[in-house]
Amino acid sequence: MTTAADLDSQATIGLFDRYVIPNYTRYPISLVEGSGSWVRDAEGRRYLDLFPGWGCNLLGYSPPTVVDAIREQAARLIHVPNTWYTEAQGRFAEFLCSRSFGKAFFCNSGAEACEAAIKLARLHGSARGRYRTITFERGFHGRTFGALTATAQPKYHEGLGPLLAGFRYAPINDLDAVRTLVDDETCAIMIEPIQGEGGIRIPDPAFLQGLRDICDEHELLLIFDEVQTGMGRTGTWFAYQQTPVVPDIVTVAKGLAGGVACGAMIARDEIAADLRPGMHASTFGGNPLAMAAGLATGETIEQEQLLEHVNASAEFIRGRLSELQEHLNIIRDVRVAGMMVGIDLDIPAAPAVELCMERGVLVNATQDTVVRLLPALNISRNDLEQGLATLTEVLTLMADRTDTA
Repeated sequence: MTTAADLDSQATIGLFDRYVIPNYTRYPISLVEGSGSWVRDAEGRRYLDLFPGWGCNLLGYSPPTVVDAIREQAARLIHVPNTWYTEAQGRFAEFLCSRSFGKAFFCNSGAEACEAAIKLARLHGSARGRYRTITFERGFHGRTFGALTATAQPKYHEGLGPLLAGFRYAPINDLDAVRTLVDDETCAIMIEPIQGEGGIRIPDPAFLQGLRDICDEHELLLIFDEVQTGMGRTGTWFAYQQTPVVPDIVTVAKGLAGGVACGAMIARDEIAADLRPGMHASTFGGNPLAMAAGLATGETIEQEQLLEHVNASAEFIRGRLSELQEHLNIIRDVRVAGMMVGIDLDIPAAPAVELCMERGVLVNATQDTVVRLLPALNISRNDLEQGLATLTEVLTLMADRTDTA
């Protein structure tokens, strides 16, 4: 039988051209195998991936503990509906909630987790006619209609109107603007504790505390979208744990199950009770494969002390990039939160992606000018040094080209 690994990149691209809807901009490379922070294409070239799986490959490619957990679970149960209990879902819910709070609802993605949070907030406020949610400019919450409308970036709304009613947008770090948007129909405020797609933008701690105060004053729910920041990405299990603020609802996905599709909403007990039977569901949410993978991911993070490793690695990255910023005037800002890195340039960032890829290192560009890195939590110091050396070479080249233009 012919497998994907038997085809070269051009042959695979031919299949896509013929049979796959072209709604993604793809690089002309077919990836076939990965291990740790390294991935290989069909022609045998290896790449050091500093943005593995758009942050979903939390432990890199094919982490052995996760692979073993999936293999063992698949031999027992691949899928059962949520009309039954499964040990795997119960154990993973216990793992997450004992490291945060409340109770968990499982789904398949970050967008679904945010949809569940929006629904729950409306259900909680429905008795008083409350349905509006305040979100923030440059935020990103997903592509389904509720999550898309919550995403306060007009470029994602083009051609898709009318959008869902009930959302208002505020600039980040502006409490006065938030206060003017709160009315008798407001039920919740939803924010990313660190904006990921927005360019690794970190709100002021006082601003987050101010949101908590506004929510308490007006009996609103505070929702933290930790789809990108959760599961240890920032050096604690959740980013909110590095602030004085405890939200009422948290959403998490991306790296939650080490690369397997999985999302979750965690809500305080008394709020979770509003998601009554029949009000919301997810056919594949909480499936045994994802739950086994998620539990293995979490246990690996603890057993290998990866939260400590993340914090040490973040300090190393911050030091290297701060030194680079002193020498390159194209770097406006360096923002590091655990294994979330944003290098804000005063020129377009897209060329850095191409130039790094030519040199065997994979990075991302977002918000036009930000080079974004989401390395695996367990990336080695040697791999970090190699990746940052390549990035230094590329940014220096871009700065030289700017100076001579």
